[in-house]
Amino acid sequence: MSLLLARTFSFLGSTQSTRTLRLAPLTALPRGHHLGTTRRHPSTASNRVPPFATRAMASDTSTHVPPAPGVSKLYAAEPVAGRCALITGASSGIGQATAERLAELGCRLVVAARRKDRLDALAEKLAKDFGTKVHCVALDVTDVDAVMSLPSQLPDDFKDVSILVNNAGGALGTAKCTENNMDDVSVMLDANVKGVIACTRAFSPGMVERGCGHVVNISSIAGVEWYGGGSVYCATKAAINAFTYASRKDLHDTPCKITSVSPGFVNTEFATVRFKGDTTKAENVYAGMKYGGPLIAEDIADNIVYALTRPGRVQVCDVLVYPTCQASAKEIARE
Repeated sequence: MSLLLARTFSFLGSTQSTRTLRLAPLTALPRGHHLGTTRRHPSTASNRVPPFATRAMASDTSTHVPPAPGVSKLYAAEPVAGRCALITGASSGIGQATAERLAELGCRLVVAARRKDRLDALAEKLAKDFGTKVHCVALDVTDVDAVMSLPSQLPDDFKDVSILVNNAGGALGTAKCTENNMDDVSVMLDANVKGVIACTRAFSPGMVERGCGHVVNISSIAGVEWYGGGSVYCATKAAINAFTYASRKDLHDTPCKITSVSPGFVNTEFATVRFKGDTTKAENVYAGMKYGGPLIAEDIADNIVYALTRPGRVQVCDVLVYPTCQASAKEIARE
């Protein structure tokens, strides 16, 4: 008895071609296979394969090439071309990688960060590589007045922000709760919590009014699993998870979506900032991590793009992503 198995795979990519996938017939499945330990009733392959799989096997295997990641005839992603996206903390790391991906997909961009020179360089690159329209804003998200006035100050071509990626923020130090530096505490609370709330308050009303919007809040494993030496940072990211959850309830009777993305170890400037420029300590955070090492900014940008490109009926609520060698906030497999 032969069994035809067909599978389809859907990932995110920018390639526009579409192909189908067929796997070769498998015969004589061994005892103990997950489909069963005894022979099934005799039947032909055609009435054993589900309809979606039959469609996937329609192409000629002699000329078949597996589809590019993210391309499928069986499931269509939602294009974001033409939409206006605002990304905070866009001068480096996850913010910059997200700007590059959204530019590739045809978005107009508002990139915001404190380091305007980096934003200008990014805008020039995106215009050259993708022909992207980019507006750069020197912005400190802890300045609530500046955040709240931003929607009215944007040029007309960038006023219709329908994607907001709240990425700005970070961690400072690894002090115990008995030793917290209160200046660091204020910065983390203002940037990681107040800044996200202010940006959402500034831009979500326009999204609701226009009937199109998606807010993506960058959280962390620290908001899911709390660890010693990170009491304040963990508290800020737990607050973002709670804010995201409650905001989803506020928006549930609108077409607007809200997503949190919580990465584990990502090799960006995060550790350098946390250790206040001590590159040796920062490098030790990621040293020896097995199975490909830590995540990179482009991995998280891909998670963000995945959430943004689901069909209108689909809302990706929470994404928790680790590198392969990580099992929790502190459990890391190293060489």
